[in-house]
Amino acid sequence: MSTTEQRSIATDLSALVPQLQSRYDAFKALGLSLDMTRGKPSSAQLDLANAMLDLPGSAFNAADGTDTRNYGGADGLPEMKALFAEMLETTPANVIVGGNSSLQMMHDTIVRALLHGVPDGDGPWQRGAVKFLCPSPGYDRHFAICEHYGIEMIAVDMDKHGPDMAQVQRLVAADAAIKGMWCVPKYSNPTGITYSDEVVKALASMKTAAPDFRLFWDNAYVVHDLYDTTDPLLNMLQAATDAGHPNRPLVFASTSKISLAGAGIAAMAASAANVADAKRHIGVQTIGPDKVNQLRHVRFFGNLDGVRAHMAKHAALLRPKFEAVVRVFERELGGKGVATWTTPRGGYFISLDTLDGCASEVVRLAAAAGVKLTGAGSTYPLLKDPRDRNLRMAPSLPPAAQVEQAMEIVAVCVLLASARLANR
Repeated sequence: MSTTEQRSIATDLSALVPQLQSRYDAFKALGLSLDMTRGKPSSAQLDLANAMLDLPGSAFNAADGTDTRNYGGADGLPEMKALFAEMLETTPANVIVGGNSSLQMMHDTIVRALLHGVPDGDGPWQRGAVKFLCPSPGYDRHFAICEHYGIEMIAVDMDKHGPDMAQVQRLVAADAAIKGMWCVPKYSNPTGITYSDEVVKALASMKTAAPDFRLFWDNAYVVHDLYDTTDPLLNMLQAATDAGHPNRPLVFASTSKISLAGAGIAAMAASAANVADAKRHIGVQTIGPDKVNQLRHVRFFGNLDGVRAHMAKHAALLRPKFEAVVRVFERELGGKGVATWTTPRGGYFISLDTLDGCASEVVRLAAAAGVKLTGAGSTYPLLKDPRDRNLRMAPSLPPAAQVEQAMEIVAVCVLLASARLANR
């Protein structure tokens, strides 16, 4: 949409400013305090796993006889590796089980690469300039790792199929400093889209100037469906192997939004060479992870069918909240030309695009009315949305009634911010 078109929309809305201001002032008078900044599970969701806290009881031995209370097993219990292997469509030998945070595993994987390099490479990444591709809008905590270690980030556009592959292929083929790329391939954060088969195959097979290029495949929402049918996602580990690049993907996942957010289990799945390389370093870092927690998870879920049955209970709690967001946006913003939004079938977020130059003002207005949103720009590298338009809606934590009220406030803020464009 051109600047002229946006200003025309703003001018048309200007006649509604008194009415919008009256609604906004009424919301402010309620004295609300709603935090929708992060995709946290609600207390009701966490309660679903309370029975796990009674496990493993007095039987601490794993299936192979391991006393889980003791040292050892740096790559995880065999039965926990098997559960993640089933979830991530690979074999237990290709899985390393860690602590409660997949983000920590991704962080440590990057640090190891910076200090020591990876298979297929010729030494530590930090010997030269290091760059990462960052599909945007994307996950702010991914970008924060790059920023923390001085890794240059290159934003890549996202569409309904995934990252813009024309951009990606052109960049990685031309620049050997591009060592990695962040991906949330299923129910992507924040757009909620799932990468198409064509995108997965292109990422797996594309030519890269860096022989040690890595896909950081953060499959955080692999079983996080809102409806009975799941968005299909092609197996990246298999696709990369078929394309002759078995070492390219590093797949991450966790149970943090399945069981207990602060006491879950994380895992990395990768090629045999990548697993061997990681285990070499992990053996220096730790004598073993929390195997009691791993055993607790295995006994609670049993297998992937148990995980899916549990996630259906999560979906029953989350679905009304997501539907409330979409319902309010359609009622308040539909047909006005001021915003577009995604309607994901899973994950934890909805992406809202305002008119250019409005996102920061929407966040400011919403905060003043008692609704705290993720900061404008957070879904882009260095917190800089070049168009100041993208906002991430995180409806999981508050009750559904509060979500609906918060989104009505956000919609009014979008309309006010849009109308005020005419006077800028």
